[in-house]
Amino acid sequence: MGVNLIRAYSTSELRIGEQVVTRSCIVTADTLITDWNPAAPGQMIARDLEALLALDPQIVLWGASDSQHAPSMSARAALAARSVALEAMDLGAACRTFNILVQEERRVAAALFL
Repeated sequence: MGVNLIRAYSTSELRIGEQVVTRSCIVTADTLITDWNPAAPGQMIARDLEALLALDPQIVLWGASDSQHAPSMSARAALAARSVALEAMDLGAACRTFNILVQEERRVAAALFL
């Protein structure tokens, strides 16, 4: 079975493996959630974070095409309460970092906002 790698990215789409994604998503080495509700970090509610935490990551990469979209304090607190490391960065950096960590076999999840 293959591992999810982000092959291309732009502000309007991601290519994860052979799949083209045109909305916010969550990706791990073996899971791709494309029906994730928040279109932007500011639209996130607690239920949206549950889908991310259910994947049991050690590290969450928070990638947004607009650097002004940092995780909310409630999102940071929810991740910290589960001892999950959080790294917020621009979309390109999150995609590149995700690929490196997946290849190192780390339990990483990327929350990517287009």
